[in-house]
Amino acid sequence: MRFRQSIPAVLLVIAAASFAASAGPKEEVAGATTEWAQRLGQNDPDKVLELYAPDGVLWGTLSPKLRADRAALRDYFVTAFKALPGLKVTFGDQLIRVYGATAVNTGYYTFSFTKDGEAKTLPARYSFTFVKQGGRWMIVDHHSSAMPTPPR
Repeated sequence: MRFRQSIPAVLLVIAAASFAASAGPKEEVAGATTEWAQRLGQNDPDKVLELYAPDGVLWGTLSPKLRADRAALRDYFVTAFKALPGLKVTFGDQLIRVYGATAVNTGYYTFSFTKDGEAKTLPARYSFTFVKQGGRWMIVDHHSSAMPTPPR
């Protein structure tokens, strides 16, 4: 009887292990992207900066210049969090492609924030390039630009 009771538990463990083993690099990159969104929502520049490789660069939505070192990246997020209080991001469709230890995630997202007491949104498109370093997917290149208005 005890043997029959343990069979469902064993099957559950096997199923969970199979699911974990099936999480491949695309799922890992999707997870790294989700982590970026969560940290951005904390409005803490240092937490976001931890996800960028030491040589990571950013073409930010709010800046006309390339941010190509740690100080410039940090300054970008400090400025963004001050300019857009309560900044959060919601991802739309994502296209993730993996090339060995390099991956690209391209798609669109919508930033939400409060400006002058009013809820605002800013739709944008993005490309993240990740490189797997020390077992983690790190951002080495991030481009973000406001979604253009379609021609009429």
